Amino acid sequence: MTTIKNPKQEDWLELLKRPTQSIDNIEDTVNEIFNDVQRRGDRAIKKYTDLFDGVKLDSFQVSEAEFDKACSKVSTDLKQAIAIAKSNIETFHSAQKTDRVRVKTMQGVECWQEKRPIQKVGLYIPGGTAPLLSTVLMLAVPAQIAGCQDIILCSPPDKNGDIANEILYAAKSCGVSKVFKVGGIQAIAALTFGTQTIPQVYKIFGPGNQFVTVAKQLATKYGVAIDMPAGPSELLVMADDSADASYVASDLLSQAEHGLDSQVVLVSTSEKLIEEVKSEIILQREALPRKDIAAQAIQNSKCIYVNTNEDALRLINAYAPEHFIVCTNNNDFFVQGIQNAGSVFIGNFTPESAGDYASGTNHTLPTNGFSKAYSGVNLDSFLKSITFQKISENGLLNIGNAIETMAQAEGLQAHKNAVTIRLKDLKNNLK
Repeated sequence: MTTIKNPKQEDWLELLKRPTQSIDNIEDTVNEIFNDVQRRGDRAIKKYTDLFDGVKLDSFQVSEAEFDKACSKVSTDLKQAIAIAKSNIETFHSAQKTDRVRVKTMQGVECWQEKRPIQKVGLYIPGGTAPLLSTVLMLAVPAQIAGCQDIILCSPPDKNGDIANEILYAAKSCGVSKVFKVGGIQAIAALTFGTQTIPQVYKIFGPGNQFVTVAKQLATKYGVAIDMPAGPSELLVMADDSADASYVASDLLSQAEHGLDSQVVLVSTSEKLIEEVKSEIILQREALPRKDIAAQAIQNSKCIYVNTNEDALRLINAYAPEHFIVCTNNNDFFVQGIQNAGSVFIGNFTPESAGDYASGTNHTLPTNGFSKAYSGVNLDSFLKSITFQKISENGLLNIGNAIETMAQAEGLQAHKNAVTIRLKDLKNNLK
């Protein structure tokens, strides 16, 4: 990891750039596949599954027999761990339910807001080098709590045409409606348009590589909502001499092993801690099965020394990390001052892995600085708010003149007439 000391604020933009890989013509590729899936449906899905995943499939939907087989192969220990994580996620997301908001804005005018579930949602679960069974829990559990009618899951098949047993078990335990062995751009296109076998959905959730991220953004052009722009995983740790260097190193490596384009950043007011953490990273990395991936991600990462906590906080808010760990003598300063972060982890004994798996918070979070404007996935992500209003005769007499005056000012005569015609009848009835 490169160490930068007291960088000037005018250099922060360049310093804090994410290591996003440049892929030529990625948008052209996504558009081409979208158009093909829209035209040919399942035939296009088969083509791209063969091309990108290296497997020919006659059927994409996971059968009950496949579910049963997968569930039988998941260990009891893992099933118990999933049960604990699922329970905590349910507890935290259930607590996010809100009651109907109902008020009288003036005499005779009543307004209220109620939430309704998004009826059809699509969950994208990456395959690749790790079976992200935890993401199934993070998306399917709140979808189920929200009351979504159809929960459709897509995940790429392996070379044998299967989805990881752990993913299928998690999906089954969370009440997912249907699971399809489809990944990448073609999965997002299928959820966007629908095919002969894969249902169209109203909103797509889940992380993915740059191809999936661009595909999700393209889906919005066809009227399908997405959870957020989400790219490669990232972590920023703020630590001083009160932190344990081995703990900090383990947290940085936990995110670095996600992928080659992951980024981790250490910000510190202690040069001594920075050096200790760098040494620990070298030691711990050698024991990791994914050490080559972690090593390359670490090359994209930085240690930044600053003189004061105030400088650190300004830099952290400018970076807007997906995950933010704070281990300092003054954690409250950072907890109260953080404005831009997806999820915050406080103290030496709150590893980022806890949020990834089992503490109860959601790990589907905005990356690439989008935490400046986006929230992570939560219960409301699977709901939409509908407003209602009811106006009595007396209420229209009270508010009608204001509506007429404003409509007149905007030059919208029909808007005014919709009120005037009613007021005329009401006033005649009063005579």
